[in-house]
Amino acid sequence: MGTEVLSLRIDGELLDRLRDHASKRGMSVQDYVVRTLIRDDFDERFQTAVEETEKFYGVT
Repeated sequence: MGTEVLSLRIDGELLDRLRDHASKRGMSVQDYVVRTLIRDDFDERFQTAVEETEKFYGVT
């Protein structure tokens, strides 16, 4: 899998908050944002899988 560039324009206050969260975890802001996006994507896919399984088994 290759990499691509994504450029964002964000508020200075938000960037400060991201820096704070990232530094608490010993991460760069870039790594923190990417990990957050990956986690959110996983959560969304997992929730979809749960819903599909419930439909299959007729769970209400």
